[in-house]
Amino acid sequence: MDNARRTTSGEAGNGGIWATHEVLNQPPPFQNVDLFALDAPLREAVAANGGAASAAELSAFGKQWGDASMFARGQAANVHSPILETFDAQGYRRDRVAFHPAYHELMAASMAAGLHASTWGANGAPAPAPSQVVRAAKFYMAAQVEGGHLCPITMTRAAVAALHAQPDVLARVMPKVASRTYDPRFCSWSEKQSMTLGMGMTEKQGGTDVRANTSRAVRGGDAWRITGHKWFMSAPMCDAFLVLAQAPGGLTCFFMPRFTPDGSVNALHFQRLKDKMGNRSNASSEVEFRDAYALQVGEEGRGVRTIIQMVQLTRQDCAISSAGMMRMGLAQALHHARHRTVFQKHLVDQPLMRRVLADMALHVEAATALVMRLCRSFDLSGSIESEAARMRMLTPVAKYWICKSAPGFLYEAMECLGGNGYVETGLMARLYREAPVNAIWEGSGNVMCLDVLRAIAKEPEAARALLAQLAQETRDFPHAQAQLHGIAKRLAAHDAESEARRIVESIAQLAALAALAESASPAAAIFASNTFDGARGTMWGAASYTKADEDALQARVLPD
Repeated sequence: MDNARRTTSGEAGNGGIWATHEVLNQPPPFQNVDLFALDAPLREAVAANGGAASAAELSAFGKQWGDASMFARGQAANVHSPILETFDAQGYRRDRVAFHPAYHELMAASMAAGLHASTWGANGAPAPAPSQVVRAAKFYMAAQVEGGHLCPITMTRAAVAALHAQPDVLARVMPKVASRTYDPRFCSWSEKQSMTLGMGMTEKQGGTDVRANTSRAVRGGDAWRITGHKWFMSAPMCDAFLVLAQAPGGLTCFFMPRFTPDGSVNALHFQRLKDKMGNRSNASSEVEFRDAYALQVGEEGRGVRTIIQMVQLTRQDCAISSAGMMRMGLAQALHHARHRTVFQKHLVDQPLMRRVLADMALHVEAATALVMRLCRSFDLSGSIESEAARMRMLTPVAKYWICKSAPGFLYEAMECLGGNGYVETGLMARLYREAPVNAIWEGSGNVMCLDVLRAIAKEPEAARALLAQLAQETRDFPHAQAQLHGIAKRLAAHDAESEARRIVESIAQLAALAALAESASPAAAIFASNTFDGARGTMWGAASYTKADEDALQARVLPD
């Protein structure tokens, strides 16, 4: 789309009553692009972590999701938020959630690409490497266009991990989960071509402390009946949910379908949909269970241990999604700066803007390298213990550092677009409102830091081995060793918990540098010098770069 003369439809002749000025100096929309081919850091990170053979597949996905029609669907799905339909026209309780057609089209596209199940085989066994890396690259690109619909996508994939604790249930549902045909019908999952899975853990009196849950489960034959309340039930349109409730033997995980085996609607009574700041295409609900039918998953009293298998994967997706959103914010900012003229220069040629864009580009490249390296650990965790330990230790580290940085990053990207970034007709305002959910969902920043400290205390040898590995991988970079010494010193301090954020951030930066180095990224040396020397300021653009570095970083964001 060029910057040709554009007027209102009411203009006529030499100037009608609705005539307006020419529209000049406005960038064309960033759309009809290949989100994979344009992204050098993503391509290199995928290749470095085993996914090089999937380049053509990923490029096809990048073209599909970079098309103008997909951006339009993302906008429509957020403008037209889901609606709760508690009763049908005849007065029967249904508790259905109605969506704009654009939402269903996004779901269909994501499921056709396997974002909900491609890391699992047809029987629920982990798919071989590099399934995690390839799927993550797709998830990263989809998040750039619309993030809300990815909530049921990520939970469906993650729920399979928890269902391994109950092989008979897994065997029944896996054929439906593995299907790549989206089926939005409101009927029993057993009648559908495919199914999606949600989760309900949070109660109003406990929040993060799920052991304070008060929902109660009573056995009735081969099943259970659950009575209680969930303050947040994610994606209430799903076909079944994993929920936690107190059984006689303690907190237990359950599989709760929307329909009971006799075909009647299960007693999940949605009280309201949450009116959220962002994530508006996705429904989140408050729900009451009134003797709701459910099946046990895992051992009675081991509910947290069962469902944490799911949480590990949803945390991984939080980090992937936030990295993807930052990538789109950066691409929007650089695209705008290259087309916008300010004070007789393109905005991209203004020294301060160049510095801001370089700083942002470096952060996105580091985040992308870190998350793709983490996904390789997920791929290899079943066969290499050191990779399994790396996965366990670095998942909360990556979620903390990447997700916590996204809201401030996307604000800076919004500011690069000026007023155009602040209006709802563009993409930036939606990205900015979407960004905080990944830092809050599946454990806030403090929870992630405490999880890292617990993992280190539980597996001290594995933690020492990981830090030694990071030391080896970053040995050629200035100041990296001093960073490691600082981590060790803080971990040994009597008040290590109060230092946890500093510890986790330092580990994240080292792991990102190691990932950049492993992929032979030219950004590795720039990242080391701008992260560990203590000279950078607190705002984006308050670091030092040469003009050559600025040019190189920009070129890797988008070809000029």
